[in-house]
Amino acid sequence: RNGLNFVERGYGIRGALGVSDRAHTAASQLRKGDIDWDTVFATGVRWFHTGGIFAGLSDTTVDVADEAMAVARRHGVTVSYDPNYRPSLWAGRGGADAAREVDLRLARHADVVAGALGLAGTYPGEARVGPDEVADTLAKVAGLLPEAKVLATTLREVPSAGINDWSSAGWSAETGFVTGPRMSGLQVLDRIGSGDAFAAGLIHGLLSDTGLERALAYGTAHGALTMTTPGDVSMATLAEVEALIAGASAAVKR
Repeated sequence: RNGLNFVERGYGIRGALGVSDRAHTAASQLRKGDIDWDTVFATGVRWFHTGGIFAGLSDTTVDVADEAMAVARRHGVTVSYDPNYRPSLWAGRGGADAAREVDLRLARHADVVAGALGLAGTYPGEARVGPDEVADTLAKVAGLLPEAKVLATTLREVPSAGINDWSSAGWSAETGFVTGPRMSGLQVLDRIGSGDAFAAGLIHGLLSDTGLERALAYGTAHGALTMTTPGDVSMATLAEVEALIAGASAAVKR
């Protein structure tokens, strides 16, 4: 069976609520050795992405992710990782501390880490990093992950379920600390999926060799557009993302 994800949209002071049904899914039953990763990555693959949600599905999926990331690196594939902590996946299994231990183990295989602030102990629902502390925190994470080439994170303030202040930041050895575009007072229809959309936009920019600052802009704009449509699957086109980066308005297009 495949996993299911139920979402209750928030409104005003009531935040959105996500309920995952992922136990006993096919993915959660995978074990190390089930997939011939050498064959997978010998076919011209350029990028491999995984994260803490897959790693948290069961006691075996951590080893599967570890195996896949290591083989991908051996084949010269760029590897990215997103901690994506979900408390419900780790309840009764060590909670945030156990999740962070797994994230640090797997992120050491990654060239690019999205959601990097989570590795410094700032998972959602825990102590938050203030705007003035983001650069120092990313530098701290870089010290934990000497092999990482790029670290990135979304930055979100939530005045209400329907209004978010949305931005991003990143670090690389070449650029140091850089910030993405800031979108204050962003109106939100459904925020689920915005973090994945940010990662997708970031990866697109990096694959296209746009530079980190432009890649952050792709991620920030794509995440923002994803919050304007229902569900966690992006409906935005590349043209729409680039138009938003360029300052497009919400005027009707015909």
